[in-house]
Amino acid sequence: MSDKGKIQNAVRTILTGIGEDPEREGLKATPERVQRMYGELCAGYQMDLETVVHGAVFEEPCKNMVLVRNISFYSMCEHHMLPFYGKIHVAYFPDNKIIGLSKIPRIVEMYSRRLQVQERLTEQICEAIENVLHPKGIAVLTNGMHMCSIMRGVKKEDAELITSRFTGIFENSSELRNDFYRQVGISASSE
Repeated sequence: MSDKGKIQNAVRTILTGIGEDPEREGLKATPERVQRMYGELCAGYQMDLETVVHGAVFEEPCKNMVLVRNISFYSMCEHHMLPFYGKIHVAYFPDNKIIGLSKIPRIVEMYSRRLQVQERLTEQICEAIENVLHPKGIAVLTNGMHMCSIMRGVKKEDAELITSRFTGIFENSSELRNDFYRQVGISASSE
């Protein structure tokens, strides 16, 4: 984080605003702890696609779907600054280029470690894969649990948000989309 003092002062203001004493023994170090936490939770702002991919794109005449499923993610809702978390599944059909296996979860990490909405997160992952590989098609499915709807507001603990983005041959073929859904363990009618 670029301005540690501002974050710590804001936390002290919040503590005072809710009726707490920021000098109380249990809270004295809270502003610093929260500042460090935000540095970790929002580390995606310090990352860029080129550095994350780090040249791990390879020429390969692969003709089948490449799927990385069950990528755990944790993010922060930009509306309430509460966490949301879940699983992301990413597939692509190569057009003579593949990406190193660890790079797709790193792309997920880069975009999820920012203040987000799940809809944008799904789009950004898809756009990043497109920009790096220019594949024949991309499928991204995100399944998230949002603390802003679990802890507050409607207080529905089982409500899940599912967002998806399909491009190219995934967008044009229900058969390929259904194969993707089957492989990630979701019924096509669940979305």
